[in-house]
Amino acid sequence: MTISIGNDHAGTDYKFAIIKHLEAKGITVTNHGTDASDSVDYPDFVHPVANDVEDKKATFGILICGSANGVAMTANKHQGIRAGICWTNEITALTRQHNNANIICIPARYTAVQQAIAMVDTFLETEFEGGRHQNRVDKIPC
Repeated sequence: MTISIGNDHAGTDYKFAIIKHLEAKGITVTNHGTDASDSVDYPDFVHPVANDVEDKKATFGILICGSANGVAMTANKHQGIRAGICWTNEITALTRQHNNANIICIPARYTAVQQAIAMVDTFLETEFEGGRHQNRVDKIPC
């Protein structure tokens, strides 16, 4: 499994913790985020992650910013992306089960690091249920 990760200045510490956690599990991570806390423009880091997922260079993507809204809006401009904002494990599971999300968007200012790591695990371990949800997912792209 390969994960593509991106973040703005609000998500740098979270990104490093998530990368360390994933690499300890043997997962390959491609880092497209900033490695500093200086203010940056999040779309610069979102598009490479979304491209990796669309081009199947990554199995899933992880995006982190202050509220997760900006990264989700940007990622969802890509036709092959279903990016969901997650702030609890239950929401995370549902975004995979019902929406077949391929990018998790984490709001760093509204979650704890350990909570974010748990959500990433839930995201990666939860399967899409298909069935009645497949028809809905098929209607998402324009």
